Amino acid sequence: MESQKQFKRRFSFEFFPPKTDQGREKLQTVRDRLAEVHPDFFSVTFGAGGSTRDRTIETVLNLHSQGISTAPHLSCVGGTRESIAELLDIYRESGVNRIVALRGDLPSGMGASGELRYANELVAFIREHSGDTFNLEVAAYPEFHPQARNAEEDLKNFARKVEAGANSAITQYFFNADSYFYFIDRLEKMNITIPVVPGIMPIVNFSSLVRFSDMCGAEIPRWIRKQLEAYGDDSDSIRKFGEDVVTRMCERLLAAGAPGLHFYTLNQAEASLNIWNNLGLANWDKISF
Repeated sequence: MESQKQFKRRFSFEFFPPKTDQGREKLQTVRDRLAEVHPDFFSVTFGAGGSTRDRTIETVLNLHSQGISTAPHLSCVGGTRESIAELLDIYRESGVNRIVALRGDLPSGMGASGELRYANELVAFIREHSGDTFNLEVAAYPEFHPQARNAEEDLKNFARKVEAGANSAITQYFFNADSYFYFIDRLEKMNITIPVVPGIMPIVNFSSLVRFSDMCGAEIPRWIRKQLEAYGDDSDSIRKFGEDVVTRMCERLLAAGAPGLHFYTLNQAEASLNIWNNLGLANWDKISF
């Protein structure tokens, strides 16, 4: 973990682009609440195969214009070099300076993966097209990508993204801090020392958490799963337990030198802010863990 201690800490929140006017109004309220804690940036997801392309652009540019740096997710699966270049030009001209570069998933029924197949190819293309205009974030998988052939190949895939020009990484969420520590140790042995920020998923709904986790390969430790199951429909107990568990994990991560936290908000403010307040991050730039 020594390599991570050298980096300035940064904290960020992730949104998805809303589909309706009501959703846009809700996101504005959530954005305003989270802006009060002065995050380094917001990020906005990009649907499978670019399915939310226009809504992502609209959401990014709206949020970015309000004074906090906003980073669009950009995936290459299903896209062309021309369409990706068009997006890069839009973002550059709007003053966006950070992009989360991902492989992405093919939506159901789409047969072709596009001209760029992997995230390292997307990173290389962005560097070719835009130089150093953008700080490029890539994904990291402490518990390994669900489609990776094996753990060693997954680490090599991550290395390819760094070699292609990634500046930093955000992890898939996890609930076992040791998986993050081990992942960083493996990267250090490979002489990979970019910032790797833990992705944090607040626990607010058990069934949704199970569904998300099954899709993305994030493990819910048995003891957490069993306790959540025991609460049944007691949503207050689920939230309180989840808040405590995730807060304690974040404390361990920061104490060990993690270079910040990235919260997967699901367009809700309360759960992330509760963890934030539990951690005492009101003046996070002045805090030593």
